[in-house]
Amino acid sequence: MKKTRVGNLNIDDRFIKFIDDEAIKGTGIDRDNFWSGFDKAVHELAPINKKLLQKRDEIQKKIDEWHLLNKGNSFDEKKYFNFLKSIGYMVEQKEDFKINTSNVDEEIATIAGPQLVVPVDNARYALNAANARWGSLYDALYGTDATPGNKGKEYNEERGYAVISYVRNFLDESVPISNAKWNEVKKFKIEDDKLVLFFTSEKYFLKNNDQFIGFQGEKNSPKSILLKNNNLHIDIVIDSNSRVGKMDSANISDVIIESAISTIVDNEDSVAAVDGEDKIKCYRNWLGLMKGDLTANMEKNGKKIVRKLNPNRNYISKDGKKISLHGRALLLNRNVGHLMTNPAIILQDGSEIPEGILDAFVSTLCAIHDFKNKNNSRTGSFYIVKPKMHGPEEVAFTDNIFEKVELVLGLKKNTIKVGIMDEERRTTVNLKECIRKVKERIVFINTGFLDRTGDEMHTSFEAGPMIFKGAMKKSTWLNTYEDWNVDVGLSCGFSGKAQIGKGMWAMPDRMADMMNQKISHPESGANCAWVPSPTAATLHATHYHKIDVFQKQNKIKSRKKANLENILKIPKADRPNWSVEDINKELENNAQGILGYVVRWVDQGVGCSKVPDINDIGLMEDRATLRISSQHMANWLHHNICSKDQVMSVMKKMAAIVDQQNKEDKNYLPMSPNFEKSVAFTAACDLVFKGREQPSGYTEPILHKKRLEKKSNR
Repeated sequence: MKKTRVGNLNIDDRFIKFIDDEAIKGTGIDRDNFWSGFDKAVHELAPINKKLLQKRDEIQKKIDEWHLLNKGNSFDEKKYFNFLKSIGYMVEQKEDFKINTSNVDEEIATIAGPQLVVPVDNARYALNAANARWGSLYDALYGTDATPGNKGKEYNEERGYAVISYVRNFLDESVPISNAKWNEVKKFKIEDDKLVLFFTSEKYFLKNNDQFIGFQGEKNSPKSILLKNNNLHIDIVIDSNSRVGKMDSANISDVIIESAISTIVDNEDSVAAVDGEDKIKCYRNWLGLMKGDLTANMEKNGKKIVRKLNPNRNYISKDGKKISLHGRALLLNRNVGHLMTNPAIILQDGSEIPEGILDAFVSTLCAIHDFKNKNNSRTGSFYIVKPKMHGPEEVAFTDNIFEKVELVLGLKKNTIKVGIMDEERRTTVNLKECIRKVKERIVFINTGFLDRTGDEMHTSFEAGPMIFKGAMKKSTWLNTYEDWNVDVGLSCGFSGKAQIGKGMWAMPDRMADMMNQKISHPESGANCAWVPSPTAATLHATHYHKIDVFQKQNKIKSRKKANLENILKIPKADRPNWSVEDINKELENNAQGILGYVVRWVDQGVGCSKVPDINDIGLMEDRATLRISSQHMANWLHHNICSKDQVMSVMKKMAAIVDQQNKEDKNYLPMSPNFEKSVAFTAACDLVFKGREQPSGYTEPILHKKRLEKKSNR
């Protein structure tokens, strides 16, 4: 694609056009000032970026050498601990401090609830996620296995009554009535400033009338009742003419609850953006979200629909005033990490622009449109989640990038807020000092099992063969890491100011299991946790009604803190005595997940998708899941748990199964039997056979190379 020189930059013409004609327009920023400031900042920042990546390689080489030198000896934990300090892997932990981030929206500071992650390159998905702030609890329960039994083709009244009963019990727990139960309510009225609940001939009141916030309709015959519990709203919809309302004793037709309080709009693990064309698509969707005018055409039940952002929800307060509640999730933007570059812009020395720097400038430029209309942030802040940083020095570099962006765009210092993804081992062990580097703009830390495990394996690659993936979740380091993240966040003053997050539920069709297991996240003191869909957000939101996370955090503050030494316990198998059958089963499980994801990434440019596993259970796959699976196979190959021929045989076997699983996809390109001609198959193989040499075990370099190859052959 043709490039034009702007200052010291050679820029894809399409990119210049997008910035000049769409992104800058309406911001008040001078076009020439932007490009000159951008040019200067990029050339100042890019060399620092490069040196930090070199330092990663140097540290990894020293760790590899240490493990090889100590191979065969009994593992000396104290010696290992001191070694990591001596090479700068671990830094000195300084005095205690509290974060002092200002102008933080309540969705991050004071409301605990589910958080969605959605690929920015799919406008429909992005709109669905933004609109997932409110969801029907009736629909979420009726339409998933959270309610047992067969739905059938037609409406099942028995199932409907089961849902109604479940929700009545939920209301009894969340907004109890004095001396009565919700299943006995017949009618609602508002008298003075109280919600009156009529039974057969008596009237009752909420135990706590402060939970009654407002209503729609008339006081004597409200159309909806707005309640609040643990800072989350519940909207009881009343309609005697609807199918559900007719069969309900109180004519309740639905219960709408606040669901996805915040959403991470993702430029990273869930997208396949490898060049200027792809990046413009991502940025254009983000711009539409920030302007509030993004739309997507779709078809539902044979009708064409234009999907757009939901409006705010309006009510009358109990004292007669107007209430307007935000109709959409608060949107954060996940930029890419420091590793990747993009060919959309070529620097003076002929190298590609570091993509993380590009993301910071363009995503913030687009967010300026929201500062005027406040459709997203009401405090004038912009939230960037930054992944894959290795230690305090790299976090400080991110702070440096944001300062440059604020300077070029004429924004107040710390307008850009940062979320640190605690998914790399060097960040985990130095988390407190990482937070210190951005203590005036930090709004988020989280744990992520998949990427964190991928880095765990790659960092300790030479230590020995890793345990089975399924055993990782029970390992000492992982459970300590989960507690450590919360302990550090609370000690740095996150409660009531910033989010402490937990990872993704990866099985969108297993909602009953999610309801049983994911309550552990608010119980752990996390005030947000990732979910794979708006429906999952609605169901997971009920957990935050059961548990007051901020009360839980206050209790956790006094517990014994997690032990740093336990985080450094390497999850290797000292004397593996595994059967060939068990080894092959693990290889097949890994290979199937890798191939099922990579074939869509490389051939179709799909960065996140629900991929059937070896048992045909749909799993949400992105680059984080790919990293752990490919590193696990590469580690076993390196330590002779399996042979290259054995792995290749498994890859071919699983490719045929993946082909069969995708036979209904008209855009799908089979990998078998001509494996060597499939770009996707060769990419998957490279991720395993070249996994040892990939920087930090990341999958992006191989995926981007293969996707560009695929696009060039179109």
